[in-house]
Amino acid sequence: MSLSPWIEIDTRALRHNLDVVRRQAPKAKVMAVIKANAYGHGVLPVADALTEADSFAVARVEEGLELRAAGVDKPLLVLAGAHDAHELEAAAQAGLELVVHHSFQLSLLKSAALPTPVGIWLKVDTGMNRLGVTPADAAGLLRALKELPAVAGIRGCLTHLARADDLGDDFTRVQVHRFRDAVADAGLPLSMANSAGILGWPETHGDWVRPGIMLYGASPFAAPVDDLHPVMTFHARLISAKPLRAGESVGYGGTWQAPQDMVLGVVAAGYADGYPREMPSGTPVLVNGRVVPLVGRVSMDTLMVDLREQPDARPGDPVVLWGRGLPAETVATAAGTIPYTLFCGIGGRVGRRVTG
Repeated sequence: MSLSPWIEIDTRALRHNLDVVRRQAPKAKVMAVIKANAYGHGVLPVADALTEADSFAVARVEEGLELRAAGVDKPLLVLAGAHDAHELEAAAQAGLELVVHHSFQLSLLKSAALPTPVGIWLKVDTGMNRLGVTPADAAGLLRALKELPAVAGIRGCLTHLARADDLGDDFTRVQVHRFRDAVADAGLPLSMANSAGILGWPETHGDWVRPGIMLYGASPFAAPVDDLHPVMTFHARLISAKPLRAGESVGYGGTWQAPQDMVLGVVAAGYADGYPREMPSGTPVLVNGRVVPLVGRVSMDTLMVDLREQPDARPGDPVVLWGRGLPAETVATAAGTIPYTLFCGIGGRVGRRVTG
């Protein structure tokens, strides 16, 4: 039996969560966001599981090329677009669609001699102040793009919601109005809703929704969403269970002391595996399916837990760090972070098992 940690990817949960998207936005097409190695879940098994999505989205051209090389032929949008002539040509050759978010990308398309023209989406910045053209420039850029031989067609317009995870903040409605006003005369499909928009703001659904974190079973809000099923479960095992006397300290810096005689468990997973060092004592961990608290500082290869509620635990016993039975939202909140960073931070030496 290996004591190395592993993640389990449940493809049934992926398909269930896609169904939740469909129920929440029944009139919209679904562009499944599988960038950053599918949020750390593994882009190829995720793409294989999400064949019922209408299209995929990635962040960078090289991510799209990886999927094409693996035989994925679904419509595929590069959210950051192309940034030089080489990327533009490679994207065209692979049949990728590209976002245009800046005037320099219009210049690239004007000077391009492509093997085949590319489909384009125009991104409008309505308040995220990250990528996107200004609302005032949108109509003119759409006209210019339509005239270019390198453009196979404008597939739609999109924007990104900055505060949709806060259901009490009306800025999402401000963004919707800005976006619709900017592209009102274009007659093109519109895409606004991320996971928070899908779940919390029906007016953002438009023609296309772009679910990300909810596909992986985590909530875009502070609390878990009951309908979503966790896709990633981070497993480990105990490698030690030993007595600890009252007053003895645990781990680097001795930041936690035993309040009484007790049993201390050592788990074979640490920050090199993607379990954040910032996790404070008291963060919940499942041992044999029961919650016990993390104690002391997380090390590179190990972490320690208080086994007073599991005094009969033994080396080799199963541990869950997040996933089924222990929502990633709960663990992320303890560390002052979000589930996205947990998923994307899984270390390269962690094993992977795909089920479903």
